[in-house]
Amino acid sequence: MVGYLYNILKRKHILSVVIFVMFLICFGAKTSWASDPTGEHTFALDFRGVDMSESFSWVLLTGFTILFMQVGFIFLGGFLQAKNVLSYMTHCFLATTLGALIYLAAGFAFMFGGFEFLGRHLGGGNSFIGWSGFLLLGEAYDVRTVMLFLFQAVVATFIGSIIAGAVAERMKLSAYVISFFFIYTVIYPLYGHWIWGEGWLFNLPFGVGVRDFAGSGVVHAIGGSIAFVGAYFLGPRIGKYKEDGTPGFIPGHNVGYMILGTVLLAFGWLGYDAGSTLAAGDLRASVVAANTFIAGAMGAVTVLYYSYLKTGAADIGEACNGFLAGLVAISASCAYVAPWAAVSIGFLGGVVYVTSVWFVERKLKVDDPLGAVSVHGANGLWGLLSIGVFADGTYGGVSGLITGNGGQLLSQFIACITAIAWAGGLGCLMYFVLKITIGIRVSRRVELTGLDVNLHGTPCYRFEAAGPAFGPEPE
Repeated sequence: MVGYLYNILKRKHILSVVIFVMFLICFGAKTSWASDPTGEHTFALDFRGVDMSESFSWVLLTGFTILFMQVGFIFLGGFLQAKNVLSYMTHCFLATTLGALIYLAAGFAFMFGGFEFLGRHLGGGNSFIGWSGFLLLGEAYDVRTVMLFLFQAVVATFIGSIIAGAVAERMKLSAYVISFFFIYTVIYPLYGHWIWGEGWLFNLPFGVGVRDFAGSGVVHAIGGSIAFVGAYFLGPRIGKYKEDGTPGFIPGHNVGYMILGTVLLAFGWLGYDAGSTLAAGDLRASVVAANTFIAGAMGAVTVLYYSYLKTGAADIGEACNGFLAGLVAISASCAYVAPWAAVSIGFLGGVVYVTSVWFVERKLKVDDPLGAVSVHGANGLWGLLSIGVFADGTYGGVSGLITGNGGQLLSQFIACITAIAWAGGLGCLMYFVLKITIGIRVSRRVELTGLDVNLHGTPCYRFEAAGPAFGPEPE
C-alpha cells in the first residue's frame, strides 16, 4: 500500500496539487480573520451615505445575472457546424470555471490590488500592477472585497468565451487551456488595473483620464484583440476560402440558437451594465440600462437593413451580431451619455461591425466563425472612443467633444492604442510559443471528422435512431 501511494505521489501534477492545498491550509489558517469576513463591521459602516445591505444585494444579484450570460455565449454555437458544437461549448464552460479559478488565484490581485472600494483599501499596488488579494487570503477575506471579486470574476469569464468564438472548429483544447494561464494572470488583469484599478490610464492628464464604465475596452477590446491574433495564427478553416482567395460560406447548424443566445446575452447585459454602478443607490442605473438596450436595438436594426439592401434577404444571424455589436459599443459610455447618443453609438456600432467583417474576412483573410473580432474587438475600441465624443458631463464629470472638450477623446484614444499593442503584442507572443511547442491546431483528419467525437468522445447531437425504448423492434 505504501509503495502504491508513493507511485501516485511521484506524478508531478498530483504532487503539485497536494503542495498547493497544504499551502492554503497553512497560510490561509493564519490570515483568514485579518479583516471583516462576517460583515458586522461593514454592516454598521456609514460610507458616504451608502446603504450597505441594499448595495450588497444589488451587486450580488447583478453578478448572478452576469454569470447567466454564459448561457447566451453557449447558444451562439448555433453558428457553427454540428460536428464542432460541443468543442465550442466546452471552451465556454472552461472560461466559466477554469478562467474564474485562475482569476481567483492571481488575476484579481494583479487587477485590483491597491484599489479602494466602499471605504476599504485593497492592499498594495501601484499605477502599473496590484499585488494584494491573491486567493482572497489575508486582508482580502473581507465581505466588501469578496463581493467585488464575485462581480469581477463573472465578468472576467467573458474573455475566454470571446476568444472561443474566433478560434472555433480548429483549435486544440490543450492550447486553449494553457493560454488561459497567461491571459487571466497577465494580459487581462494588468490592462484592467490600468483603468478599473485606477492605474496610469485612469489618471491620464487629458480630460478626467480614461473611463470605461462597463468594459468596452477592458473586456471586449482586450478579448477581441486576443481573438484576432488567435484566429490569425490558427489560419482559416478547411473550405473557408476558395482557390482564388474569395471567402466561402460555412453554414451553421441552428440559427435559432443564435437568436436565443443573443436575447439571453442582452438580458444579462442590462444587469451587467447597470450593476457596474456597484451601488444600489445610484439612480443613474436607469439611464445606463436604457442606453444599453437602445444601442443594442439600434445595432441590430442597422445590420438587418444593411443585409437586406445588400442581398435582398434580411439576415437575422447578422442582425443578432449587430445587436451584440451595439451592446459592446455602448458598454463604455452607457453611464456618461444621453439616450439620443446611445442611438448614434448603436448605429455606428452596426456600421463598424459590417465594415470590420468585410475587412477581416476579405482583406486580412482571417477566419472568424462567430464574428467575435468585429463584434467585440472593433466595437470595443469604438466604445472607448465614443466616450470622448458623446459624454455630456452629467455624470462623473466626463465630457466629450459635444461639450467642447477634446482632452477626453485623447485619453480614450490612448487607451485604444494601448489595448491593441498590449493584448495584440502579448497575444502574438503567447500563440507563437504555443504553436512552436505543443501546436495550436488540430489535425486535418480531426477537423474534417469533427472536434466533438475526436476531442470529447461524443457528438453534441445524436441524429441516428436509438431504437425503441421498450419491447422488440417491429418487424
